[in-house]
Amino acid sequence: MDIEVTMSEAIRISQEETRQKVLGGQALLVCAYADDAKFARYQLEGAIPLSALQALLGELSKDQDIIFYCN
Repeated sequence: MDIEVTMSEAIRISQEETRQKVLGGQALLVCAYADDAKFARYQLEGAIPLSALQALLGELSKDQDIIFYCN
């Protein structure tokens, strides 16, 4: 089943599910702040900044989840 999600329909998942997906290589964890100083302040283990995601967009698998977070 294909699910089309818009920004207003974001799916929320638990911290544990996030951790399992990121550690298992099933998801990319992205800090949603465009400001590098905020990224440095709120960076979680394994997370990349929004600017890095933008650089990777053409290389990502369609099967990989992208999990955004902000504080």
